[in-house]
Amino acid sequence: MPSDKLLSNKDIPMNDRLIFALDVPGISEAKELVTELGDSIQFYKMGLELFMAGDYFDLVQWLRDQGKKVFVDLKFFDVPQTVRSAVRQLTRYGVSFATVHGNDAILKAAVEAKDGIGILAVTVLTSLDQADMEDLGFKADIKDVVRSRARRALQIGCDGVISSGLEAPDIRRETGEGFIIITPGIRPAANIDDQKRTVDVEEAFYNGADYIVVGRPIKEHPGHESARAAALAIQERIARIFR
Repeated sequence: MPSDKLLSNKDIPMNDRLIFALDVPGISEAKELVTELGDSIQFYKMGLELFMAGDYFDLVQWLRDQGKKVFVDLKFFDVPQTVRSAVRQLTRYGVSFATVHGNDAILKAAVEAKDGIGILAVTVLTSLDQADMEDLGFKADIKDVVRSRARRALQIGCDGVISSGLEAPDIRRETGEGFIIITPGIRPAANIDDQKRTVDVEEAFYNGADYIVVGRPIKEHPGHESARAAALAIQERIARIFR
């Protein structure tokens, strides 16, 4: 039995702990998938693919009208004033979270403008491994980079971080229970795609995650008859952890 010492005790509705990555090429496909998923998913992450499809914020409003929560994953990365202005524009849409990349000044600018949005600092993408980091010029161990970015994000006033489940235990121990950890790259079964630093559902939460992000394993639903069935199976696994 895994230890529950790092298990999140935040007051988060159980069904909200699963965030679905709504990575589809267009708004109509997105609405069809949301409709199919129904009450199996309450929280949606919207990234760059949908942003480039057009009508991104119309879909944000549509999701909010459906009673859903929205996580804007656009990884704001620009000069601080531009990031501050972008986050300020975002505050009118009622979204729950937004991701920000970059240095301390960029994170601070986002925090100054957040007005109710949870600002999440990106640590190291889960599609990168140690060799990739070295290719990018980072000579430090990947775990050290993640811990350093998380500590700085907390000091600056970010609400949390995006982190692989592999680094989540160190972040939780160093930043405390109040800091939000969202873990992407969840693979409920064997991993066969481009994500490299992955964990499964149970490992993510026992490692300290507050939320997990799942995309392809639900959308493509291997081993399940539908995306809804795949989502419900994950929700049941989460329920067993937090009961």
